[in-house]
Amino acid sequence: MQKLHFPVPSLRLKKENDAVMVWDVVRKKWVVLTAEEWVRQHLLHYLQSELACPFSLMAVEKSLQFNGMTKRSDLVIYSDSLQPLLLAECKAPEIQVNQSVFEQAAMYNRTLGVPFLLVTNGVQTFCCRIDQSSGTYSYLTNIPRYSEMTSIL
Repeated sequence: MQKLHFPVPSLRLKKENDAVMVWDVVRKKWVVLTAEEWVRQHLLHYLQSELACPFSLMAVEKSLQFNGMTKRSDLVIYSDSLQPLLLAECKAPEIQVNQSVFEQAAMYNRTLGVPFLLVTNGVQTFCCRIDQSSGTYSYLTNIPRYSEMTSIL
């Protein structure tokens, strides 16, 4: 798998039939290690180890309803009171992070209304702060620590 800009986490891997599997600490199950999953697992561990986001307040592949369709967000981080704080959309490293990726994440966010939106392919990562009242957003230079995310509530 490709080297990403996140620190290399200690992942539990196993081979099952012809597939490499990774233990997802949030979903608490083995999942196929695709290129996108590689990025998601790096992001999960980075958020927990470097930014103090508790695994227990993360939801991976959370189902959302949008215009009568069921969609799945890659990652949602919640506050202690279960208010959604950050929505992340992960792509495989070879998928360019472009406007359509942001639009996909923004569409999911219409359901959740999170104050932080993150898109990454593991090579490029963009995070923005969304002001729901004005409908504006501003790009951040870093992903905020969990304590910073919760301080805006």
